[in-house]
Amino acid sequence: MAQKGVQLDRETFSCSICLDLLKDPVTIPCGHSYCMKCIKQHWDGELIHSCPQCRQSFTPRPVLLKNTMLAALVEELKKTGPPPAPADLCYAGAGDVSCDVCTGRKLRACKSCLVCLISYCKKHLQSHYNVAQLKKHKLVEPSKKLQENICSRHDEVMKLFCRTDQQSICSLCSVDEHKGHDTVSAAAERTERQRELEGSRLNIQQRIQDGEKEVKLLQQEVEAVNGSAEKAVEDSEKMFTELIRLMEKRSSDVKQQLRSQQEREVSGVRELQEKLEQEISELKRRDAELKLLSHTEDHNHFLLSYPSSLPALSEATHSSSINIRPLRYFEDVTEALSAVRDKLQDVLLREEWTNVSPTEVEVLLPAAEPTSRAGFLTYSQEITLDPNTADTQLVLSEGSRKATHMKQHQSYSSHPDRFTRFRQVLSRESLTGRCYWEVERRGRGVDVAVSYKNISRAGGGGESLFGLNDKSWSLVCYQNSYSFLYNSIKTPVSGPLSSRVGVYLDHRAGVLSFYSVSETMTLLHRVQTTFTQPLHAGVCLYYGVTAEFCKLK
Repeated sequence: MAQKGVQLDRETFSCSICLDLLKDPVTIPCGHSYCMKCIKQHWDGELIHSCPQCRQSFTPRPVLLKNTMLAALVEELKKTGPPPAPADLCYAGAGDVSCDVCTGRKLRACKSCLVCLISYCKKHLQSHYNVAQLKKHKLVEPSKKLQENICSRHDEVMKLFCRTDQQSICSLCSVDEHKGHDTVSAAAERTERQRELEGSRLNIQQRIQDGEKEVKLLQQEVEAVNGSAEKAVEDSEKMFTELIRLMEKRSSDVKQQLRSQQEREVSGVRELQEKLEQEISELKRRDAELKLLSHTEDHNHFLLSYPSSLPALSEATHSSSINIRPLRYFEDVTEALSAVRDKLQDVLLREEWTNVSPTEVEVLLPAAEPTSRAGFLTYSQEITLDPNTADTQLVLSEGSRKATHMKQHQSYSSHPDRFTRFRQVLSRESLTGRCYWEVERRGRGVDVAVSYKNISRAGGGGESLFGLNDKSWSLVCYQNSYSFLYNSIKTPVSGPLSSRVGVYLDHRAGVLSFYSVSETMTLLHRVQTTFTQPLHAGVCLYYGVTAEFCKLK
């Protein structure tokens, strides 16, 4: 209970401006007390002097004298030590922005002021809500980087931006080392760059939408491939089942026919066999009678019986009926089945019968890079140059397929896509999928390149030069050598020198290859990466050089 009383006393003896214990307390005519420094600063520059709490005004400005009784009470209260922090306040921990006004153990800041350049906890922030002058200050989420807004040279808030030097400055800088420069307020520059940022976000969001559409189309393609494959498997199983059923039926029919023929053949043989056995039995009986007659001793009986005992024998009816063909009764059927088997094997084992078409293979697997010029030409891409991108020292001809470096500047109209720092030009065509083209060069040197469309057109320091950034890839073709450039990294390239360079692009597979083209094709350099945007073909020319994109069809 005593502790609660101390807490009430501290609140009673706190300044309503700084929210801390009174320092050099003064009491103004309305009866409210403040720190002498706080109320003086509050009244400085004001035409009407009023109380921050009750708004009573005073004319003339009151003379402030230290209230010694309040001062003594505050000093006595300080000896009791700081009160415990209310439950709803949190002390600043590692990684937190702490309140710059708190003494002792600091509370976590809830706002930072861009005018005061100070961070405040909830308690010390109240003056920014109660004091009219402080209400105009810009409050933001707590930040540890407030001091970055202070000019290190003049120790003033940097409220200006120098567009010439691309840096924030204070008002003294603008009349000193930045005098005569293109300067604007930081707010104006923020507005301009915010507009650019929103444009970039719109571009990114559009690319996200386009990418999601492509992913959806690819998913639909996968589902179509899977559905088609499942149907093909189901249909093939049905057809093979029907073929097997038909084969089994034909096998049963042939078996039944063979058994029927077997029964007919055996029945005929059995019938002939029985007939022969009967004839043999009869002949044996006649032979026994003749044998008995031949042994009689009575001559008269022999002579009387002989003519009747030897009737003329009928011709044997079986002599031409027996034609033994062991194991050859059914070989005509075997030969016929053998011929059918050979035909089926020829159909089932024929190579093209089981191969998947090239179109279907391309859906499932990335195509291998061609191995001959004829193979590359199947992917030939007509390239025409975009005059809106050509530097003013380049002249386009041959239906915008040829670029020539001239000493005189051409009177081209101003265009945001035009290169202004280097003698470069990009193609009209946006390149995706698999493409192939050839560039014929004449002169000292040509850079044969591919680039994203959003490459800088006027930036210095390599921002707009092919190969010196992460938006372009360039094969540098000198008179006596080659080299490859990407993101300012130069790679020496060896290979036969030729006036013609072939470029093969497989955008989906992330393959970019450069070839020396003469009677044969020789690989100079291959890149394996991931392309995130459509590409455009381009060339950069040295003085007096020409480069022509060849007609390949």
